[in-house]
Amino acid sequence: VQLQASGGGLVQAGGSLRLSCAASGNVFSINIMGWHRQAPGNQRELVASSSRAGISFYDDSVKGRFTISRDNARNTVSLQMNSLKPEDTAVYYCAARRFGREEWIGWGQGTQVTVSS
Repeated sequence: VQLQASGGGLVQAGGSLRLSCAASGNVFSINIMGWHRQAPGNQRELVASSSRAGISFYDDSVKGRFTISRDNARNTVSLQMNSLKPEDTAVYYCAARRFGREEWIGWGQGTQVTVSS
């Protein structure tokens, strides 16, 4: 399974960005697709995820501002980010979890999101 994220950029605080991710390979094995981010000096953290059945998870830091959406037919997942804050600045990655497995796989290069104050 391979995933590729796109859509990052530079935006002012309060602005919006939309990230997209497409999966390829053995996509039928994928249950959860998620967005993670890593800021300089910080560990990578899970921001939001969506299961094949449509169950979503959001980290408290992004609840009410970010929305994850998934298209199972197209094997894509998007992250709409509104009301962006400087602390959202990070490299954003998408990854997947297969049915019955705990580890995240398919990490791509990530996409940079920079929010200026």
